[in-house]
Order: sequence, then structure tokens, then C-alpha cells
Amino acid sequence: MSELKYSEDHEWLRVDDDTTVTIGITDFAQKQLGDVVYVELPEIGQEVTKDEDIAVVESVKAASDIKAPISGTVLKINSLLSDEPEKVNTDPTGEGWFMKMKLDDAEEVDQLMDEAGYTAFIGELS
Repeated sequence: MSELKYSEDHEWLRVDDDTTVTIGITDFAQKQLGDVVYVELPEIGQEVTKDEDIAVVESVKAASDIKAPISGTVLKINSLLSDEPEKVNTDPTGEGWFMKMKLDDAEEVDQLMDEAGYTAFIGELS
């Protein structure tokens, strides 16, 4: 499995191959949200620009917009989250993934943080 990359907005991204990535929210983000009760995902085929709102997560505490960590086209969404939004809490980087996207610009991936960088980043937040 490819290493995860992270955005400052607490999304993770895994490069699946040269053109496809999987995206979700981090363990830190799901803990901040609390129990997730609903996830609104984008439409398949939707084209998104980096930092654009692409999904909404509702929890017992709040509703939060999820931003695209990269630009691209939505290829697949995790329909499991419609019936089991709690997967975002129990397995945020596994079964709780949000979408797969076709990558527009591979250089955008290089601008994201690696795990060590993200760990340092969230350490500065507390």
C-alpha cells in the first residue's frame, strides 16, 4: 500500500497508481468531529479543483465541509458510507474512505505533507 499524504485541512490521500488517488479524512479529523452520523459525497464524474468543498460530514457535534486535497475528477464514491457513516470513525484510512479521483496534476500530491510532517503539524495545534 502506498504511503498516505496529508493536507492542512485534515484530509488524507493515497496514490493508487499514476493517475488515481483515494481520499478520506484523517483520524485526527474524525476525533475532532465526534460520532459521524451522515456523509454527503460528490457526484461521480464531478470535476473538482484543489481546496474546493467536495463533501460534507455531519457528526453529533457539527457539520464540516471536506476540501479536495488535489484537483481531479471523481471516479468512485464509497457508497458504504450512506448506510454506515460510522466507518469514518472506526476505520478512517480504510473502509471509511470517501472517494477515488483521477489526478489532474501529480505535482499537487508532492505539495502535501508526509506522515511525519502531518504529525508535527497537528502537534502544533494543541
